[in-house]
Amino acid sequence: MGEWRTKTLGDLVKLQRGLDLPASKRKDGNVPIMGSFGVTGYHNRASVSGPGVTIGRSGASIGIVSFVEVDYWPLNTCLYVKNFLGNNPQFIYYFLNTLNLSHYNSGSAQPSLNRNYIYPIIVRFPERSEQDKIVDLLAALDDKVELNRRANATLEAMARALFKDWFVDFGPTRAKMAGAPPYLAPDLWNLFPPTLDEQGVPTGWERRPLDQIAEFLNGLALQKYPAQEGQASLPVIKIAEMRGGISSKSNRASLDVPEKYVVKNGDFIFSWSGSLMAKFWTEGQGALNQHLFKVTSANYPSWLYSLWVQHYLEEFQAIAASKATTMGHIQRSHLKAAMTVCPTRGSLKRFNAVVSPLINQTIRNQLESRSLAATRDLLLPKLMSGEIRVKDAEVAAAEAL
Repeated sequence: MGEWRTKTLGDLVKLQRGLDLPASKRKDGNVPIMGSFGVTGYHNRASVSGPGVTIGRSGASIGIVSFVEVDYWPLNTCLYVKNFLGNNPQFIYYFLNTLNLSHYNSGSAQPSLNRNYIYPIIVRFPERSEQDKIVDLLAALDDKVELNRRANATLEAMARALFKDWFVDFGPTRAKMAGAPPYLAPDLWNLFPPTLDEQGVPTGWERRPLDQIAEFLNGLALQKYPAQEGQASLPVIKIAEMRGGISSKSNRASLDVPEKYVVKNGDFIFSWSGSLMAKFWTEGQGALNQHLFKVTSANYPSWLYSLWVQHYLEEFQAIAASKATTMGHIQRSHLKAAMTVCPTRGSLKRFNAVVSPLINQTIRNQLESRSLAATRDLLLPKLMSGEIRVKDAEVAAAEAL
């Protein structure tokens, strides 16, 4: 068991305020520019060697800790670790994430984090060999989350590419009309009509408004279903939860919320006002707030209507941005004006066998990543405080992996 020491934060690391880099002086490159919330852009040269750790130092960013593996440029909106004093940089990143630095501001009109205010904090930390073991354990969880993220980016790109070629560009039909050779498996290739009809879609396929291929259920004003202290409740899913997930700041609603307004893992939700976005939900059960749609269909698979929503999302965002109100939005008439193209029922079954596994795997990956992150967040403070040792934490990590 490695030795643990009790010292001050100033004995653990040396911090420095970042540097000015006006936008007018930034050059195209691949060097991360680290701001108050992490990477905020790229530059052609670095001012600090990586790996590095930065801490947001102003406003809402106070105490936000970020890790960067490569050489970087820290802005003056953050503090950066100038000297790790022999400690493992990634351990320092994990360790600082267990400290609530947001309370240590300078007391000025504009809240800011001053290194001299946090240096005296008493901390307890292990020797380097134990730090390395802790990092190996936590990094294994984080690496799997990152692997899932990259896999999902590939899977989503594949699904979008197939959707665009088959249902937007009508690539196989146009190739047949041009006498080009098949580029799909024969059983798939034969599903595409050889001609376009007078509406410009594959013959026999149907143009339908978006609101006719799926039901767009608007959420509730959930203050009508307040959570009762001491009783089970559901987190309220608003735009903030779509963006950042469920947190301790999420509102709660009672279990009396009608069942159809309860969102479950794998449901597709779409915010139609404010920050328009759409995604498959993977944060566990929650209550659907107003300004969000839960999108379902009795006749079409989720991949088809979700990809049509994503296809029109940029257009919907432009419509919302054009509204002269404080919170731009779209209306149901915009769903009706968004035309989709749907194949025959027989063809759809075969298409579903190709595209559905891609979407389903992204959902499984997201659920796994959520479980991995929960395990990491459970182990992190206990490992950083010495409450549990690496050999004990390895069991929980192995089960999650």
